[in-house]
Amino acid sequence: MKSYRDLIVWQKSMNWVTLIYPLMSKMPENERFGLISQIKRSSVSIPSNIAEGYGRNYKKDYSRFLQIARGSLFECQTQIEIAIQLKFISLEDCKEINDLSNEIEKMLNSLINKLSDN
Repeated sequence: MKSYRDLIVWQKSMNWVTLIYPLMSKMPENERFGLISQIKRSSVSIPSNIAEGYGRNYKKDYSRFLQIARGSLFECQTQIEIAIQLKFISLEDCKEINDLSNEIEKMLNSLINKLSDN
């Protein structure tokens, strides 16, 4: 692998961010500095931490950044769930996002476990 860009989990998390941003336009304008901002930041944190961790020279550092990415994913999943429960967005609006986030979660878990086994 030549780059973090070759990692499927990074590619999928980048795709996830591109799904999140348009969804935020459906949220109320008064949430621009609240929930919308939080969701955008936590979603961007996922591929960013995957890339940063990949750039580290030590497996332990890489694993730690993958754990941070996973934490940001969980944070964003929770924030989206809050937006659904507050009826800012619908569950139907989030179908593709939820499916992809489950895939990313499994891939991050697998990569973290693989690094810890070595």
